[in-house]
Amino acid sequence: MSAETVLELTVEQLAQRLRSKESFILLDVREAWELEHALIQDDRLRVVPMSRLAHLGLQTLPDEMDDKTVEILVMCHHGVRSLSATGWLREQGWSKAYSVRGGIAAYADQIDRSVGRY
Repeated sequence: MSAETVLELTVEQLAQRLRSKESFILLDVREAWELEHALIQDDRLRVVPMSRLAHLGLQTLPDEMDDKTVEILVMCHHGVRSLSATGWLREQGWSKAYSVRGGIAAYADQIDRSVGRY
């Protein structure tokens, strides 16, 4: 799947979604050490590092993702890994997977500096 066909979400759209009570999964694909520097606190957050996803594939995904109709918002540091992970998820059948453009760095710059930067 080419990057052009992967749908993205802006950090403004993510902020709006986080303020809502809507059901979705915020899938953070950053590594554990990155989470120590910047993290969005939300009950819908699930962390599956890209290295683990690349190594273990589907078996590393949270149980909530067994339903391929669930909406998944994928985040990383700058949006590169999340774009890749989103493309892969769509290839696996999740039609409502979206990459957060600019990642947590853009979120911290444009929405909420308190999440941290690195």
